[in-house]
Amino acid sequence: MFCFLLLGAFFPQAQVSFEAKVSKKRLGINERLRIDFEMNENGDNFSPPAFSNFQVVSGPQQSVSRSWVNGVQSFSKTYTYFLTPKTKGKIILGQAEVTINGEVYKTTPVEIEVTEAVKKPNDPNNIDYLIDDNIHLVAEISKTNPYLNEGITVVYKLYFRNPISVSDVSELESPSYGDFWSHLINIPRAEINMRGSYKGEPYNEVIWRKAVLYPQKTGNLILPPLTLNLNLSVPSNRRDLFGRRILTQSQKTITTGQNTIRVKPHPEKNKPENFSGAVGQFDFDVILDKDALKASESFRAKIKVKGNGNLKLFNLPTISVPNTLEVYEPEHDEQVKITLSGMQGTIEDSYTIIPQFQGKYPIPSIQFSYFDPKTETYRTQTSQDLIVDVFDGPTAAVQGTYSNGVTSKQVVAATNENAFRFIKLNTTLSPINQQSFWMSYRFWVLLLVPILLLIAAYIVKLFVLDKTEDASSVKQRRAQQLAKKYLSSAKKEFHNQTRFYEALERALHNYLKAKLNIETTELSKSKIESLLFQKKVAKHTALEFVTVVENCEIARYAPGSSVNIQGDYEKASSLIAQIDRQL
Repeated sequence: MFCFLLLGAFFPQAQVSFEAKVSKKRLGINERLRIDFEMNENGDNFSPPAFSNFQVVSGPQQSVSRSWVNGVQSFSKTYTYFLTPKTKGKIILGQAEVTINGEVYKTTPVEIEVTEAVKKPNDPNNIDYLIDDNIHLVAEISKTNPYLNEGITVVYKLYFRNPISVSDVSELESPSYGDFWSHLINIPRAEINMRGSYKGEPYNEVIWRKAVLYPQKTGNLILPPLTLNLNLSVPSNRRDLFGRRILTQSQKTITTGQNTIRVKPHPEKNKPENFSGAVGQFDFDVILDKDALKASESFRAKIKVKGNGNLKLFNLPTISVPNTLEVYEPEHDEQVKITLSGMQGTIEDSYTIIPQFQGKYPIPSIQFSYFDPKTETYRTQTSQDLIVDVFDGPTAAVQGTYSNGVTSKQVVAATNENAFRFIKLNTTLSPINQQSFWMSYRFWVLLLVPILLLIAAYIVKLFVLDKTEDASSVKQRRAQQLAKKYLSSAKKEFHNQTRFYEALERALHNYLKAKLNIETTELSKSKIESLLFQKKVAKHTALEFVTVVENCEIARYAPGSSVNIQGDYEKASSLIAQIDRQL
């Protein structure tokens, strides 16, 4: 023992050390990190690393410690920082530098892993219990176990109370709603409600965000967290000359955490065959603007649904009329308002119909089925049988068939006296005379017929083909209007890549559902390609359509990928118009 004491007396100085120590190497994005740069000799020109992926909450805080134990002096000098991470992933904290006794010393780089926000941050080295007990962020969900396509609301609320005051708020992590049809309700300005309540206790309340969601698939769907970064004013234990507490500025990262929505499928029992996915409470009707008109005049038939539910997410039933009525593609109109109660309003398809012959035309009743989540039952509404009286026009003597191919009773009847008026009952026979062909009747006929045919062809081109081209132009415009109708929702989202491609993919799927009478579950890319080939759509057109769908999937699930929003929108519009003409 005596020898060791002698050695300690001759060699009192230990080796110089300069280290970086962290409170933890794995933390959530809403937690804080403490890092200490500690040296055992007094140094100068301390230089911290660049905290490029962190936000410095406080620091540097300098502390110095000297002690004598059994005649041996020990020294410690520490620079302390408190940091909040800005991004997730593995982050390297660089080297700090200090000059000790004329030599430069550096710390070893430290690797930190930043994960998703945690529900209850736990940092024993730097927890402000006063903040944790008096500030909360919650996501209030109206229903956690809805049916498929049943609307739910999510309201994000920030609660805080004295002695905490909030000076600034910014979103660090925004939730995405990939498995939902979503709509954010605009909040012009965040206002503080002084009479809020959290778990039965009075709090100041700030509504940060409101969202209306309609789940698009069944099962357990994850609702990602909302994470906010707060600048706070917190009273300290120090007081000024007048005895008032001195406020200190602090930062806090707070999150709602993940929530799980358990989506139930629609029951199979008593499910109507014509159910197309409508969920809510609706009224249904078919309305004619005229029930008596002349032939060649037009009338409009409106299929109308009014109520509260997923009005934008299902197709209306189609009208069935006799084939002697010319029916044009419907014009779709939506008067829908979205509030915390969900979608409310009216949607309608308006058909323009032109009769060709006079008579009385029956418009058969139409059924509309929907699922009511309040009573958990299916309901079916049936429109009235309607009759259109067409007068003052040509008559027809054929049995009418409806546009869906079902043969019906005779809808137009001709009078007996006119039914066979084109048949001649009295004939005159004459003997055949052998005459010379030259200058004969046959000679002049064969000579003049080609000339007359040329004149007739010119007239046909002038008065018929040109009009046909005009009709083709009309169809072209109709096809373009149809494309604009389906792509209107995507056009509104040009500023947001993810929402744009979700709306564009949904528009392409809805168009195919309407044209090919298939369900959304059948719309795989191979299925789309084979169906378009079966419908005699040009091969290159079908392949381009599938390519646009693939672009939507890539843009949705790989947000960092290179995209051309304007180009994809114009391509989708052109393809819908082409396919509509070919079908």
